[in-house]
Amino acid sequence: MNRRLFVVCAAALSLCAPICAEELAPYNFKPQQKRWWAIQPVVKPAVPPAASGTVNEIDRFVFDQLKAKGLQPAPPASRTVYLRRVTLDLTGLPPTPAETQAFLSDTLPGAEERLVERLLASPRYGERWGRQWLDVVRYSDSDGFKQDDTRPNMWRYRDWVIQSFNEDKPFNRFTREQIAADELYPGDTKALTGLGFLRLFEDEFNQAHIRLRRQELLNDVTDNTAFAFLGVTLACARCHDHKFDPLLHRDYYRLQSFFANMHIDDEAPVAPAAEVAAYKAAMEKYRAAAKPVLDRIDALLAEPRAKYRKEYFERYPDEVQTVLAKPANDRTPFDWQIYHKAITQIEVPDETVMGKYFKAPDKEKYKALQAELGPFAHLLPKPLPVAQIMRDQAAASPATFILKGGSIEAPLQEVQPGFLSILDPSPASVTPLPDLNSSGRRTALANWLADANNPLSTRVIVNRIWQGHFGKGIAGSPNDFGLMGERPVNQPLLDWLTATFTTTDGWSIKNLHRRMVLSATYRQASDFRQDAANTDPDNKFLWRYPRRRLEAEAIRDSMLSVSGLLDSKMGGPGVFPAVPKGTEIQEGRHWAKSRGDEDEYRASVYIFARRLVRYPMLQSFDAPLALDSCGRRQETVTADQALELMNGDAAAGFARALAKRVANDAGQAPDALVSRAFRLTLGREPTTKELDRGRGFFSKQTQLANGQQGALEDLALSLLSTSEFLYID
Repeated sequence: MNRRLFVVCAAALSLCAPICAEELAPYNFKPQQKRWWAIQPVVKPAVPPAASGTVNEIDRFVFDQLKAKGLQPAPPASRTVYLRRVTLDLTGLPPTPAETQAFLSDTLPGAEERLVERLLASPRYGERWGRQWLDVVRYSDSDGFKQDDTRPNMWRYRDWVIQSFNEDKPFNRFTREQIAADELYPGDTKALTGLGFLRLFEDEFNQAHIRLRRQELLNDVTDNTAFAFLGVTLACARCHDHKFDPLLHRDYYRLQSFFANMHIDDEAPVAPAAEVAAYKAAMEKYRAAAKPVLDRIDALLAEPRAKYRKEYFERYPDEVQTVLAKPANDRTPFDWQIYHKAITQIEVPDETVMGKYFKAPDKEKYKALQAELGPFAHLLPKPLPVAQIMRDQAAASPATFILKGGSIEAPLQEVQPGFLSILDPSPASVTPLPDLNSSGRRTALANWLADANNPLSTRVIVNRIWQGHFGKGIAGSPNDFGLMGERPVNQPLLDWLTATFTTTDGWSIKNLHRRMVLSATYRQASDFRQDAANTDPDNKFLWRYPRRRLEAEAIRDSMLSVSGLLDSKMGGPGVFPAVPKGTEIQEGRHWAKSRGDEDEYRASVYIFARRLVRYPMLQSFDAPLALDSCGRRQETVTADQALELMNGDAAAGFARALAKRVANDAGQAPDALVSRAFRLTLGREPTTKELDRGRGFFSKQTQLANGQQGALEDLALSLLSTSEFLYID
């Protein structure tokens, strides 16, 4: 901290001393605040007695509540409807005709259990449910802000999430790896990638005001951790005590203090230690062999590098220049925070320097020198795989201050790492880890978040899984368990599921799925009943299955699947399918069409996630921008959705492929074509009325669309646009 900044901070501290003392005094929460439902210990309640139609404990809680309201549950859905429902729910894809036939032919006891096991074992499961977690953590492959620059290796975190779901990684381990993998599991390169969670903040990387950039980073990580794991709007306490919930101003900075020591590491090797050592040895061998040429390249670049560094050094304010100019041994922990964020704008790749300061003759010289490196190319090792993460800069941490009004220019009292005061007012117990060059702070936070006795983090994840199956959580506001959020409709059920999840089920997400999708509650028909709607118009108590639209990715992937185009390849960098001409994303510099069809037809979770603008078809169907945590997607009905289906290039392409598939498999008779199209898209045979209408449509369109193939494409597009295809029934 330079002298001018120190004087400002000291003056602020002296002016605010009375406020500071009050801030750190023990806080006496009111009895009403202590009764906040979400912070009460999770106690496993007694299960209501079995009743007619109940299958498991979930049904007992739900049907008991229905009975108290004078409501009856709906009868079971047909096996065909259940198959489609659970397949879409767990994999995001409709069942194939072969899968439909196999399930309907399986009349032995346990058919539903066998179906669910097959779906949970599918790689598509992780893609489907990993996407929901990526919404919560606002995953993106780019920085945001005006530049919205690409983060070239952020996709490794996305793949880590998908793999974690497919492996059924216990959620407490899943939590710990995202907060403190480097401290808790040193040497585990697979776990290390989970730290990408901490790297998902928006970032204006070329900002000159480094202190402000650092604070914005910390705010973003603090806010999102509170949303994702605790389900609280802690961001409301950034400037003052929360207006509604018992969350204190100082709690915001106590939690933020866990992250105060982090710096960006965008080159974290995720290869085994032996492979990293071999890489370094090979690079040393290459540099030794090519040293004469490399020295001449350095000489050519020396002056341009110096000019570039001088220019970008001088654009920083005095306080940053002072830190950069300090000897390394004289820098404080806070100085190192400034240094790490500033130096990356000065020490840049040679290509950046050359683009700014090289003239034509220099470019020719550089090109010739690069040619001289050719004979040494065989010595270059294959690049190591790297992840983009956050890790501590050292064992010692910079101080964290409560900020008056959230302003970095108004620091109040220093705080130590701590949790929400209403749960635990004392400072967190932190053990520094000098051997790992880390503070140990994130370990303390990770263990608290992953503690079975944490009433917030445990309830929040169970509620999210319930929402994924029933369209709405038991508590309807998944990111806000506070007083202004929606209270649980059936808190005993939520608490029973939570207690069972952390004890009996060992934090297994897949066990949660099993309990939910095999329940009679989930298997109900979705038919509307006016008598029940008079009592419960919003179906809060689940007297029927809540029909809902598929999310954007599942709509596109289902179209790819039934048309035979879906590429099942998993993982890797984000892909860039073609986008309509005239769209912002196509005309800008941020979208490059992928090379071939193998990327054009990948699952939607692998589409490059540009933070400020999404792939148009996904954006039309409410895929969120990665600006804030999205706990629950909106389900809008807008004109551009209909236009996307009727006139969009993507939908038209899927319909053409589906039409070819139908024609190849079903012969040329109209009835056979219509039946085959229904089986592929809707998983059932058409009714007599639908077959008659389909035959008439086919005949009419054969004339209007200039031939049978055109008519078949129109039929395919019509079926892909039906509510039955787009909704989970």
